[in-house]
Amino acid sequence: NAAKESSLEKGKLDELTEQQQVSLYEILGIGALKFFLLRVDPKKRMLFDPQESVSLNGDTGPFVQYTYARCRSVLRKSGDYNFHPLEELHIREKELIKKLSGFASQAKSAADSLNPSIMASYCIDLAKVYNQFYQDVSILKSSESRRGFRLHLTQLTAETIKKSMSLIGIGVPERM
Repeated sequence: NAAKESSLEKGKLDELTEQQQVSLYEILGIGALKFFLLRVDPKKRMLFDPQESVSLNGDTGPFVQYTYARCRSVLRKSGDYNFHPLEELHIREKELIKKLSGFASQAKSAADSLNPSIMASYCIDLAKVYNQFYQDVSILKSSESRRGFRLHLTQLTAETIKKSMSLIGIGVPERM
């Protein structure tokens, strides 16, 4: 129970119905276990650590799931937006675009080698790049054109995380 509650922001637990909480715990718990097992190359040995598997920090499923929920939260707060291409990009925007553009090749590599750890690593890397972008770049309070562009990057990140996690059989929650 403590692990479940530690994975949620204080106060957010009360906003969910009991049924939503149970569903969230299931998505997080099963996702944490699957991700912990699948993030390791099948040719290597691993030692399962239950505490590490449910952490929101580090190379874990809940970390990736939280990043997806963060993207969805930003998009819910934003309302409608208009995409505007930009001539000059912030370094964090460039990094995120580059990471997003690697999805197809990573998925193909994982499938060709029958190695789901490739997709798990991609998910972790994408989550890290998005979180750095989120920390360093104002999304909702930027100019209209930058706001639309950054919200579009956030939408693409959410879609890519969801698709990537789905490829390895793991769900993502809309809220945490």
